[in-house]
Amino acid sequence: MPLNELLPKAVKLYPRREAVVCGHVRMEYREFAERVWRLCNGLRSLGLRRNDRLGILHENCHVFLEAYFAAAHLGLILVPLNFRLSPKELAMILVDSGSRVLIAQKAFRDKVEGLSGLAPGVDKVLWSQGRHREDASEPDYETLLASHDPDPPADIPIKDDDVAHLYYTSGTTGRPKGVMLTHKNVKSHALGTIADLHLTDADHWFHVAPLFHLADAWATFAITWVGGKHVVFPSFEALGVLRTIQEEKITLSNLIPTMLNMMVNHPEAGDFDYSSLRVILSGGAPIAPEVVRKIIETFKCDYIQTYGMTETSPYLTMSILKKHLKDLPWETQLVFKASTGREFINVGLKVVDEQGKEVARDNKQVGEIIVKGDIVTPGYWNLPEETGKAIRDGWLYTGDLAVVNEEEYVTIVDRKKDMIITGGENVYSTEVENVLYTHPAVLEAAVIGIPDPKWGEAVRACVVLKPAKSATEKEIIAYCKENLAHYKAPKSVAFLDALPRTGSGKIYKKGLRDPFLQPGKSS
Repeated sequence: MPLNELLPKAVKLYPRREAVVCGHVRMEYREFAERVWRLCNGLRSLGLRRNDRLGILHENCHVFLEAYFAAAHLGLILVPLNFRLSPKELAMILVDSGSRVLIAQKAFRDKVEGLSGLAPGVDKVLWSQGRHREDASEPDYETLLASHDPDPPADIPIKDDDVAHLYYTSGTTGRPKGVMLTHKNVKSHALGTIADLHLTDADHWFHVAPLFHLADAWATFAITWVGGKHVVFPSFEALGVLRTIQEEKITLSNLIPTMLNMMVNHPEAGDFDYSSLRVILSGGAPIAPEVVRKIIETFKCDYIQTYGMTETSPYLTMSILKKHLKDLPWETQLVFKASTGREFINVGLKVVDEQGKEVARDNKQVGEIIVKGDIVTPGYWNLPEETGKAIRDGWLYTGDLAVVNEEEYVTIVDRKKDMIITGGENVYSTEVENVLYTHPAVLEAAVIGIPDPKWGEAVRACVVLKPAKSATEKEIIAYCKENLAHYKAPKSVAFLDALPRTGSGKIYKKGLRDPFLQPGKSS
Protein backbone atom coordinates (compact mmCIF):
# COMPACT_ATOMS: atom_id res chain seq x y z
CA MET A 1 0.00 0.00 0.00
CA PRO A 2 1.67 3.27 -1.10
CA LEU A 3 1.48 6.33 1.13
CA ASN A 4 -1.19 7.98 -1.02
CA GLU A 5 -3.72 5.37 0.13
CA LEU A 6 -3.48 6.13 3.87
CA LEU A 7 -5.44 9.37 4.10
CA PRO A 8 -8.32 8.17 1.86
CA LYS A 9 -8.60 5.07 4.09
CA ALA A 10 -8.80 7.25 7.21
CA VAL A 11 -11.46 9.45 5.60
CA LYS A 12 -13.46 6.39 4.55
CA LEU A 13 -13.37 4.77 8.00
CA TYR A 14 -13.29 7.85 10.27
CA PRO A 15 -14.75 10.84 8.35
CA ARG A 16 -16.04 12.64 11.46
CA ARG A 17 -13.25 11.60 13.78
CA GLU A 18 -11.21 14.58 14.97
CA ALA A 19 -7.96 14.29 13.06
CA VAL A 20 -5.90 17.36 13.87
CA VAL A 21 -5.71 19.78 16.79
CA CYS A 22 -3.32 22.66 16.19
CA GLY A 23 -3.83 25.64 18.49
CA HIS A 24 -7.32 26.96 17.75
CA VAL A 25 -7.60 24.84 14.59
CA ARG A 26 -9.54 21.60 14.99
CA MET A 27 -10.34 19.42 11.96
CA GLU A 28 -12.13 16.17 11.32
CA TYR A 29 -10.53 13.74 8.88
CA ARG A 30 -12.82 14.81 6.04
CA GLU A 31 -11.92 18.48 6.61
CA PHE A 32 -8.22 17.72 6.83
CA ALA A 33 -8.38 15.70 3.60
CA GLU A 34 -10.15 18.53 1.77
CA ARG A 35 -7.29 20.87 2.68
CA VAL A 36 -4.76 18.30 1.47
CA TRP A 37 -6.62 17.92 -1.85
CA ARG A 38 -6.73 21.71 -2.28
CA LEU A 39 -3.00 21.84 -1.66
CA CYS A 40 -2.42 19.04 -4.19
CA ASN A 41 -4.35 20.91 -6.85
CA GLY A 42 -2.60 24.16 -5.98
CA LEU A 43 0.86 22.63 -6.21
CA ARG A 44 0.03 21.13 -9.58
CA SER A 45 -1.05 24.59 -10.77
CA LEU A 46 2.45 25.80 -9.87
CA GLY A 47 3.89 23.23 -12.25
CA LEU A 48 5.07 20.61 -9.77
CA ARG A 49 5.06 17.09 -11.12
CA ARG A 50 6.07 13.64 -9.94
CA ASN A 51 9.58 13.41 -8.46
CA ASP A 52 9.92 17.19 -8.19
CA ARG A 53 11.24 18.38 -4.81
CA LEU A 54 9.15 20.49 -2.45
CA GLY A 55 10.85 22.19 0.50
CA ILE A 56 9.13 23.16 3.74
CA LEU A 57 10.49 25.51 6.42
CA HIS A 58 7.99 25.52 9.27
CA GLU A 59 7.43 25.00 12.96
CA ASN A 60 5.12 22.15 13.93
CA CYS A 61 1.74 22.96 12.43
CA HIS A 62 -1.15 21.37 10.53
CA VAL A 63 0.49 22.91 7.45
CA PHE A 64 3.40 20.49 7.89
CA LEU A 65 1.04 17.51 8.06
CA GLU A 66 -0.77 18.75 4.95
CA ALA A 67 2.51 19.04 3.06
CA TYR A 68 3.53 15.48 3.96
CA PHE A 69 0.30 14.07 2.55
CA ALA A 70 0.07 16.35 -0.50
CA ALA A 71 3.59 15.35 -1.51
CA ALA A 72 2.70 11.67 -1.10
CA HIS A 73 -0.35 12.03 -3.34
CA LEU A 74 1.47 13.88 -6.09
CA GLY A 75 4.55 11.68 -6.04
CA LEU A 76 6.65 14.68 -4.98
CA ILE A 77 9.74 14.38 -2.80
CA LEU A 78 9.28 16.43 0.36
CA VAL A 79 12.38 18.13 1.77
CA PRO A 80 11.78 19.07 5.44
CA LEU A 81 14.14 21.86 6.51
CA ASN A 82 15.62 22.52 9.93
CA PHE A 83 14.50 26.07 10.70
CA ARG A 84 17.50 26.63 12.99
CA LEU A 85 19.91 26.55 10.05
CA SER A 86 21.40 29.71 8.57
CA PRO A 87 20.31 31.00 5.13
CA LYS A 88 23.58 29.71 3.68
CA GLU A 89 23.00 26.22 5.11
CA LEU A 90 19.39 26.22 3.93
CA ALA A 91 20.47 27.31 0.47
CA MET A 92 22.97 24.45 0.31
CA ILE A 93 20.15 21.96 0.93
CA LEU A 94 17.73 23.60 -1.49
CA VAL A 95 20.36 23.65 -4.24
CA ASP A 96 21.54 20.10 -3.57
CA SER A 97 18.00 18.72 -3.57
CA GLY A 98 16.88 20.79 -6.55
CA SER A 99 13.80 22.03 -4.70
CA ARG A 100 11.55 24.18 -6.91
CA VAL A 101 8.91 25.39 -4.46
CA LEU A 102 9.28 26.27 -0.78
CA ILE A 103 6.50 26.41 1.79
CA ALA A 104 7.72 28.83 4.45
CA GLN A 105 6.31 30.16 7.69
CA LYS A 106 6.04 33.92 8.09
CA ALA A 107 8.27 33.75 11.18
CA PHE A 108 11.20 32.72 8.98
CA ARG A 109 10.86 35.55 6.47
CA ASP A 110 14.35 36.92 7.20
CA LYS A 111 15.95 33.54 6.57
CA VAL A 112 14.04 32.99 3.34
CA GLU A 113 14.78 36.46 2.05
CA GLY A 114 18.44 35.76 2.92
CA LEU A 115 18.33 32.96 0.33
CA SER A 116 18.11 35.50 -2.48
CA GLY A 117 20.72 34.58 -5.06
CA LEU A 118 21.89 31.55 -3.07
CA ALA A 119 19.16 29.15 -4.22
CA PRO A 120 18.16 30.32 -7.73
CA GLY A 121 16.33 27.06 -8.47
CA VAL A 122 13.52 27.89 -6.04
CA ASP A 123 10.83 29.31 -8.33
CA LYS A 124 8.17 30.15 -5.75
CA VAL A 125 7.70 30.62 -2.03
CA LEU A 126 4.32 29.92 -0.43
CA TRP A 127 4.05 31.97 2.77
CA SER A 128 1.91 30.42 5.46
CA GLN A 129 0.18 32.12 8.39
CA GLY A 130 -0.96 35.31 6.76
CA ARG A 131 2.07 37.04 5.28
CA HIS A 132 1.08 40.10 3.26
CA ARG A 133 1.82 39.41 -0.38
CA GLU A 134 4.08 42.01 -1.92
CA ASP A 135 4.40 39.98 -5.12
CA ALA A 136 1.26 38.50 -6.65
CA SER A 137 3.39 35.92 -8.47
CA GLU A 138 4.09 34.31 -5.08
CA PRO A 139 0.69 33.36 -3.60
CA ASP A 140 0.41 32.75 0.10
CA TYR A 141 -0.51 29.29 1.34
CA GLU A 142 -4.13 29.93 2.34
CA THR A 143 -4.87 31.86 -0.86
CA LEU A 144 -3.56 28.94 -2.88
CA LEU A 145 -5.82 26.51 -1.01
CA ALA A 146 -8.88 28.75 -1.27
CA SER A 147 -8.46 29.12 -5.02
CA HIS A 148 -8.51 25.38 -5.75
CA ASP A 149 -11.11 22.65 -5.51
CA PRO A 150 -11.22 20.13 -2.65
CA ASP A 151 -11.41 17.23 -5.12
CA PRO A 152 -8.92 14.36 -4.73
CA PRO A 153 -6.17 14.47 -7.35
CA ALA A 154 -6.12 11.79 -10.02
CA ASP A 155 -4.31 8.65 -8.93
CA ILE A 156 -0.80 8.28 -10.27
CA PRO A 157 1.20 5.06 -10.25
CA ILE A 158 3.62 5.24 -7.35
CA LYS A 159 6.20 2.51 -6.89
CA ASP A 160 7.54 1.23 -3.60
CA ASP A 161 11.03 2.37 -4.51
CA ASP A 162 10.00 5.94 -5.38
CA VAL A 163 11.61 8.46 -3.05
CA ALA A 164 9.05 10.07 -0.72
CA HIS A 165 11.23 12.19 1.56
CA LEU A 166 14.68 13.70 1.56
CA TYR A 167 16.02 14.39 5.06
CA TYR A 168 19.34 16.17 5.40
CA THR A 169 21.65 15.16 8.21
CA SER A 170 22.56 17.87 10.69
CA GLY A 171 25.97 18.31 9.11
CA THR A 172 27.90 18.30 12.39
CA THR A 173 30.84 16.55 10.71
CA GLY A 174 30.85 18.24 7.32
CA ARG A 175 28.61 18.74 4.31
CA PRO A 176 25.00 17.70 4.97
CA LYS A 177 23.90 14.51 3.23
CA GLY A 178 20.41 13.98 1.86
CA VAL A 179 18.97 10.71 3.19
CA MET A 180 16.48 9.23 0.74
CA LEU A 181 13.45 7.49 2.23
CA THR A 182 11.17 5.65 -0.16
CA HIS A 183 7.45 4.98 0.04
CA LYS A 184 8.37 1.42 1.02
CA ASN A 185 10.67 2.65 3.82
CA VAL A 186 8.02 4.94 5.31
CA LYS A 187 5.04 2.61 5.06
CA SER A 188 7.03 -0.38 6.39
CA HIS A 189 8.12 1.68 9.37
CA ALA A 190 4.56 2.87 9.98
CA LEU A 191 3.27 -0.70 10.01
CA GLY A 192 6.03 -1.72 12.40
CA THR A 193 5.11 1.01 14.89
CA ILE A 194 1.43 0.10 14.66
CA ALA A 195 2.34 -3.46 15.60
CA ASP A 196 4.97 -2.75 18.26
CA LEU A 197 3.14 0.15 19.94
CA HIS A 198 -0.41 -1.22 19.46
CA LEU A 199 -1.61 2.00 17.85
CA THR A 200 -5.39 2.38 17.36
CA ASP A 201 -8.01 5.02 16.61
CA ALA A 202 -8.22 5.67 20.36
CA ASP A 203 -4.73 7.19 20.39
CA HIS A 204 -3.98 10.90 20.63
CA TRP A 205 -0.43 11.45 19.40
CA PHE A 206 1.40 14.58 20.56
CA HIS A 207 3.67 16.19 17.92
CA VAL A 208 6.17 17.99 20.17
CA ALA A 209 9.55 17.04 18.72
CA PRO A 210 10.06 18.91 15.42
CA LEU A 211 8.24 17.56 12.38
CA PHE A 212 11.32 18.19 10.25
CA HIS A 213 12.98 15.43 12.30
CA LEU A 214 12.13 11.73 12.20
CA ALA A 215 11.89 11.44 16.00
CA ASP A 216 8.34 12.69 15.42
CA ALA A 217 7.62 12.80 11.68
CA TRP A 218 7.09 9.02 11.33
CA ALA A 219 3.88 9.33 13.38
CA THR A 220 2.32 11.47 10.63
CA PHE A 221 1.63 8.29 8.67
CA ALA A 222 1.25 5.66 11.39
CA ILE A 223 -1.34 7.63 13.38
CA THR A 224 -3.31 8.52 10.26
CA TRP A 225 -3.27 4.89 9.12
CA VAL A 226 -5.13 3.82 12.29
CA GLY A 227 -7.42 6.87 12.42
CA GLY A 228 -5.84 8.40 15.53
CA LYS A 229 -5.68 12.07 16.48
CA HIS A 230 -2.74 14.40 15.81
CA VAL A 231 -2.22 17.07 18.47
CA VAL A 232 0.38 19.56 17.23
CA PHE A 233 2.51 21.78 19.48
CA PRO A 234 4.43 24.51 17.60
CA SER A 235 7.63 24.80 19.60
CA PHE A 236 8.75 23.06 22.79
CA GLU A 237 7.98 24.79 26.07
CA ALA A 238 7.89 22.51 29.09
CA LEU A 239 4.92 23.96 30.98
CA GLY A 240 2.77 24.23 27.86
CA VAL A 241 3.51 20.63 26.92
CA LEU A 242 2.61 19.38 30.42
CA ARG A 243 -0.64 21.34 30.36
CA THR A 244 -1.60 20.10 26.90
CA ILE A 245 -1.13 16.45 27.90
CA GLN A 246 -3.93 16.99 30.40
CA GLU A 247 -6.17 19.17 28.21
CA GLU A 248 -6.04 17.01 25.07
CA LYS A 249 -5.86 13.67 26.87
CA ILE A 250 -2.65 12.67 25.11
CA THR A 251 -2.07 8.91 25.06
CA LEU A 252 1.51 8.77 23.73
CA SER A 253 4.35 10.74 22.23
CA ASN A 254 8.04 10.45 21.38
CA LEU A 255 10.11 13.21 22.94
CA ILE A 256 13.81 14.00 22.85
CA PRO A 257 15.59 13.27 26.18
CA THR A 258 16.47 16.93 26.77
CA MET A 259 12.76 17.80 26.54
CA LEU A 260 11.77 15.08 28.98
CA ASN A 261 14.51 16.11 31.38
CA MET A 262 13.17 19.68 31.42
CA MET A 263 9.60 18.46 31.86
CA VAL A 264 10.21 16.15 34.82
CA ASN A 265 12.36 18.78 36.54
CA HIS A 266 9.82 21.58 36.04
CA PRO A 267 8.54 22.90 39.40
CA GLU A 268 4.91 22.50 38.26
CA ALA A 269 5.32 18.99 36.82
CA GLY A 270 3.22 17.53 39.65
CA ASP A 271 0.25 19.85 39.09
CA PHE A 272 -1.34 18.12 36.09
CA ASP A 273 -3.39 15.00 35.37
CA TYR A 274 -1.50 12.54 33.17
CA SER A 275 -3.93 9.64 33.53
CA SER A 276 -4.62 9.57 29.76
CA LEU A 277 -0.99 8.66 29.02
CA ARG A 278 -0.37 5.01 28.28
CA VAL A 279 3.26 5.33 27.19
CA ILE A 280 6.02 7.90 26.80
CA LEU A 281 8.73 7.18 24.27
CA SER A 282 12.15 8.77 24.21
CA GLY A 283 14.34 8.92 21.15
CA GLY A 284 16.84 10.98 19.21
CA ALA A 285 19.68 10.63 21.74
CA PRO A 286 20.75 8.41 24.66
CA ILE A 287 18.97 8.94 27.98
CA ALA A 288 20.30 8.43 31.50
CA PRO A 289 18.59 5.76 33.69
CA GLU A 290 18.01 8.37 36.41
CA VAL A 291 15.95 10.44 33.96
CA VAL A 292 13.98 7.30 33.02
CA ARG A 293 13.17 6.76 36.69
CA LYS A 294 11.89 10.33 37.01
CA ILE A 295 9.79 10.00 33.83
CA ILE A 296 8.01 6.92 35.17
CA GLU A 297 7.53 8.48 38.60
CA THR A 298 6.15 11.73 37.13
CA PHE A 299 3.84 10.41 34.42
CA LYS A 300 2.94 7.05 36.01
CA CYS A 301 2.71 5.35 32.63
CA ASP A 302 4.79 2.91 30.63
CA TYR A 303 8.10 4.11 29.21
CA ILE A 304 9.87 2.93 26.06
CA GLN A 305 13.37 3.93 25.06
CA THR A 306 13.82 4.04 21.29
CA TYR A 307 16.89 4.20 19.09
CA GLY A 308 17.06 4.91 15.41
CA MET A 309 18.58 6.91 12.59
CA THR A 310 17.39 9.12 9.78
CA GLU A 311 18.74 6.39 7.50
CA THR A 312 16.33 3.84 9.02
CA SER A 313 13.02 5.73 9.02
CA PRO A 314 14.00 5.86 12.09
CA TYR A 315 13.40 3.09 14.67
CA LEU A 316 15.89 0.26 15.12
CA THR A 317 15.19 -0.76 18.72
CA MET A 318 12.57 -0.34 21.44
CA SER A 319 12.93 -1.16 25.12
CA ILE A 320 9.57 -2.95 25.27
CA LEU A 321 9.67 -5.61 27.96
CA LYS A 322 9.09 -9.22 26.98
CA LYS A 323 6.29 -10.82 28.97
CA HIS A 324 8.52 -12.85 31.28
CA LEU A 325 10.66 -9.80 32.10
CA LYS A 326 7.62 -8.12 33.66
CA ASP A 327 7.83 -10.64 36.49
CA LEU A 328 11.29 -9.40 37.50
CA PRO A 329 11.83 -7.00 40.42
CA TRP A 330 11.10 -3.38 39.52
CA GLU A 331 14.73 -2.25 39.69
CA THR A 332 15.70 -5.01 37.25
CA GLN A 333 12.84 -4.05 34.92
CA LEU A 334 14.10 -0.48 35.02
CA VAL A 335 17.49 -1.61 33.74
CA PHE A 336 15.81 -3.14 30.68
CA LYS A 337 13.58 -0.09 30.16
CA ALA A 338 16.58 2.23 30.25
CA SER A 339 18.51 0.11 27.76
CA THR A 340 18.53 0.98 24.06
CA GLY A 341 16.14 -1.95 23.59
CA ARG A 342 15.54 -5.08 21.54
CA GLU A 343 15.39 -4.89 17.76
CA PHE A 344 12.37 -3.24 16.11
CA ILE A 345 9.88 -5.63 14.55
CA ASN A 346 10.77 -4.50 11.01
CA VAL A 347 14.54 -4.73 11.12
CA GLY A 348 17.38 -7.21 11.36
CA LEU A 349 20.11 -6.08 13.76
CA LYS A 350 23.56 -7.33 14.75
CA VAL A 351 26.34 -6.00 16.96
CA VAL A 352 29.67 -7.00 15.43
CA ASP A 353 33.37 -6.65 16.20
CA GLU A 354 35.96 -5.28 13.77
CA GLN A 355 36.18 -8.68 12.04
CA GLY A 356 32.41 -8.73 11.46
CA LYS A 357 31.75 -11.40 14.10
CA GLU A 358 28.81 -10.95 16.46
CA VAL A 359 29.82 -9.98 19.99
CA ALA A 360 29.12 -12.11 23.05
CA ARG A 361 25.76 -11.69 24.80
CA ASP A 362 27.51 -10.68 28.01
CA ASN A 363 26.66 -6.96 28.16
CA LYS A 364 30.41 -6.30 28.11
CA GLN A 365 31.93 -6.88 24.69
CA VAL A 366 31.52 -3.76 22.56
CA GLY A 367 30.76 -3.83 18.84
CA GLU A 368 29.18 -1.75 16.09
CA ILE A 369 25.46 -1.95 15.34
CA ILE A 370 24.67 -2.97 11.76
CA VAL A 371 21.15 -3.33 10.37
CA LYS A 372 19.15 -4.32 7.32
CA GLY A 373 15.47 -4.37 6.34
CA ASP A 374 12.70 -2.61 4.42
CA ILE A 375 13.05 0.53 6.57
CA VAL A 376 16.70 1.12 5.58
CA THR A 377 17.44 3.95 3.13
CA PRO A 378 18.59 3.05 -0.39
CA GLY A 379 21.30 5.68 0.10
CA TYR A 380 22.28 9.33 0.01
CA TRP A 381 21.03 11.76 -2.62
CA ASN A 382 23.57 12.03 -5.45
CA LEU A 383 26.33 10.58 -3.24
CA PRO A 384 27.02 7.02 -4.46
CA GLU A 385 30.44 6.86 -2.78
CA GLU A 386 29.01 7.83 0.62
CA THR A 387 26.24 5.30 0.11
CA GLY A 388 28.81 2.59 -0.62
CA LYS A 389 30.72 3.39 2.56
CA ALA A 390 27.61 3.19 4.74
CA ILE A 391 25.83 0.19 3.17
CA ARG A 392 27.95 -2.90 2.60
CA ASP A 393 26.61 -6.29 1.50
CA GLY A 394 23.08 -5.09 2.30
CA TRP A 395 23.96 -3.99 5.86
CA LEU A 396 23.92 -0.39 7.04
CA TYR A 397 26.85 0.33 9.35
CA THR A 398 25.50 2.77 11.94
CA GLY A 399 28.71 3.93 13.60
CA ASP A 400 27.08 3.32 17.00
CA LEU A 401 28.92 1.17 19.55
CA ALA A 402 26.92 -1.11 21.82
CA VAL A 403 26.80 -4.18 24.04
CA VAL A 404 24.14 -6.92 24.04
CA ASN A 405 22.77 -8.93 26.98
CA GLU A 406 21.43 -12.48 27.16
CA GLU A 407 17.89 -11.30 26.32
CA GLU A 408 19.12 -9.61 23.11
CA TYR A 409 18.59 -6.11 24.53
CA VAL A 410 21.13 -3.66 23.13
CA THR A 411 22.69 -0.79 25.07
CA ILE A 412 24.56 1.90 23.16
CA VAL A 413 27.76 2.97 24.86
CA ASP A 414 28.91 5.63 22.38
CA ARG A 415 29.23 6.83 18.84
CA LYS A 416 32.47 5.66 17.24
CA LYS A 417 33.58 9.25 16.84
CA ASP A 418 32.69 10.12 20.47
CA MET A 419 34.59 7.29 22.16
CA ILE A 420 37.45 8.63 24.29
CA ILE A 421 40.82 6.88 24.39
CA THR A 422 42.73 8.05 27.45
CA GLY A 423 46.03 6.45 28.41
CA GLY A 424 45.23 3.54 26.10
CA GLU A 425 41.87 2.85 27.81
CA ASN A 426 38.49 3.20 26.10
CA VAL A 427 36.01 5.46 27.89
CA TYR A 428 32.42 5.54 26.66
CA SER A 429 30.89 8.96 27.24
CA THR A 430 27.38 7.68 28.00
CA GLU A 431 28.67 5.64 30.95
CA VAL A 432 30.14 8.76 32.56
CA GLU A 433 27.08 10.85 31.68
CA ASN A 434 24.79 8.31 33.34
CA VAL A 435 26.72 8.74 36.59
CA LEU A 436 26.65 12.52 36.33
CA TYR A 437 22.85 12.49 35.96
CA THR A 438 22.56 10.80 39.36
CA HIS A 439 24.30 13.70 41.08
CA PRO A 440 21.64 15.71 42.94
CA ALA A 441 22.88 19.06 41.61
CA VAL A 442 23.20 18.10 37.92
CA LEU A 443 20.45 18.97 35.45
CA GLU A 444 22.25 18.08 32.21
CA ALA A 445 25.63 16.67 31.29
CA ALA A 446 27.77 15.89 28.25
CA VAL A 447 31.16 14.18 28.29
CA ILE A 448 33.81 14.72 25.65
CA GLY A 449 37.47 13.88 25.06
CA ILE A 450 39.92 16.75 24.67
CA PRO A 451 43.60 16.66 23.64
CA ASP A 452 46.02 15.99 26.49
CA PRO A 453 49.83 15.82 26.22
CA LYS A 454 50.11 13.05 28.81
CA TRP A 455 47.05 10.88 28.23
CA GLY A 456 46.39 11.53 24.52
CA GLU A 457 42.83 12.47 25.43
CA ALA A 458 41.40 13.60 28.74
CA VAL A 459 37.82 13.13 29.90
CA ARG A 460 36.01 16.46 30.29
CA ALA A 461 32.51 16.88 31.73
CA CYS A 462 30.30 19.76 30.62
CA VAL A 463 27.60 20.28 33.22
CA VAL A 464 24.47 22.39 33.69
CA LEU A 465 23.39 22.65 37.32
CA LYS A 466 19.81 22.65 38.55
CA PRO A 467 18.42 26.04 39.65
CA ALA A 468 19.49 26.96 43.19
CA LYS A 469 21.93 24.02 43.31
CA SER A 470 25.70 24.26 43.54
CA ALA A 471 28.71 21.99 43.07
CA THR A 472 32.43 22.42 42.54
CA GLU A 473 34.69 20.78 39.99
CA LYS A 474 36.41 18.86 42.80
CA GLU A 475 33.06 17.55 44.09
CA ILE A 476 31.91 16.40 40.64
CA ILE A 477 35.17 14.58 39.94
CA ALA A 478 35.15 12.91 43.36
CA TYR A 479 31.55 11.80 42.86
CA CYS A 480 32.45 10.16 39.55
CA LYS A 481 35.44 8.41 41.08
CA GLU A 482 33.15 6.93 43.74
CA ASN A 483 31.00 5.37 41.03
CA LEU A 484 33.45 4.64 38.20
CA ALA A 485 36.96 3.40 37.60
CA HIS A 486 39.21 6.38 38.24
CA TYR A 487 40.47 6.56 34.66
CA LYS A 488 36.86 7.09 33.48
CA ALA A 489 36.27 10.03 35.80
CA PRO A 490 36.53 13.55 34.33
CA LYS A 491 39.86 15.30 34.71
CA SER A 492 38.11 18.65 34.30
CA VAL A 493 34.57 20.02 34.58
CA ALA A 494 33.05 22.98 32.75
CA PHE A 495 29.93 24.55 34.29
CA LEU A 496 27.68 25.98 31.58
CA ASP A 497 24.38 27.85 31.55
CA ALA A 498 23.16 25.58 28.74
CA LEU A 499 24.54 22.84 26.50
CA PRO A 500 24.74 23.60 22.77
CA ARG A 501 22.22 21.71 20.65
CA THR A 502 21.63 20.76 17.05
CA GLY A 503 18.44 21.85 15.33
CA SER A 504 16.77 18.57 16.29
CA GLY A 505 17.47 19.13 19.98
CA LYS A 506 20.40 16.75 20.40
CA ILE A 507 23.40 17.85 22.42
CA TYR A 508 26.04 19.18 20.01
CA LYS A 509 29.23 17.55 21.23
CA LYS A 510 31.26 18.76 18.29
CA GLY A 511 30.56 22.31 19.40
CA LEU A 512 31.93 21.46 22.85
CA ARG A 513 35.07 19.83 21.42
CA ASP A 514 35.94 22.31 18.67
CA PRO A 515 37.56 25.00 20.88
CA PHE A 516 40.06 22.39 22.12
CA LEU A 517 41.06 21.33 18.62
CA GLN A 518 42.67 24.69 17.90
CA PRO A 519 46.50 24.75 18.03
CA GLY A 520 47.84 25.13 21.53
CA LYS A 521 44.59 24.16 23.25
CA SER A 522 44.45 21.34 25.79
CA SER A 523 42.94 20.52 29.14
